[in-house]
Amino acid sequence: MSNQHSDKSHSPWDDRTLALAGMFQSSLLVQQLATSGHLNQGDLHTAIHSLFEQNPATISDVYGDNTKILAGLTQLCDTLKRVNTPNGNDIVRYVMGMVHLQKKLMKQPDMLNTIGKRIEQAQRQAELFDPTHENVVASLADIYTSTISTFSFRIQVNGDYNYLQQSRIANQIRVLLFAGIRSSILWRQVGGSRLQVILQRKQLISSAEILIKQAKEQQLRS
Repeated sequence: MSNQHSDKSHSPWDDRTLALAGMFQSSLLVQQLATSGHLNQGDLHTAIHSLFEQNPATISDVYGDNTKILAGLTQLCDTLKRVNTPNGNDIVRYVMGMVHLQKKLMKQPDMLNTIGKRIEQAQRQAELFDPTHENVVASLADIYTSTISTFSFRIQVNGDYNYLQQSRIANQIRVLLFAGIRSSILWRQVGGSRLQVILQRKQLISSAEILIKQAKEQQLRS
């Protein structure tokens, strides 16, 4: 995973908001998958694509257009406004766990290097199949299990045991957590910090609202 990022098409606040939304979208999808067993393949594709983009020139390279991150932007905005949403506490807990694991991961350059190389292998596999193919998802999940999951701290996912015990769903959850940690790395790279979320919440809300409006206008045009 690269530590480099530059984006001239967004303001720094837009970049930080989108990266935060990436974390919230991954967390929201983990919650949905763990409790319903269902996941939109387009959302899974967005998460996997964000992992494959290791050296993005712009933040748009990571997530695609804003419509693909709209769910995360909406969840982020609701959370910052302290709107009660279903399973909102779990979603925030997953985000905080991603930030914590990101900090641990950034202190392990050898592990980061291993992850980068293995993601490249999974990307070549995706070219033969499809990014959301079960084999590709399993490969990415295995990267997560053999690296990040070896830390003493782990994100505990709440949900229906009947879903969580299924290997396909468990692998998808690992990939989503992996993508969330990737977004957390991106968030740090564009100048994001936990203090900003507390002290500059209004700025983040404003940025999220503008990006949500743009995404909805984009949906109407398409």
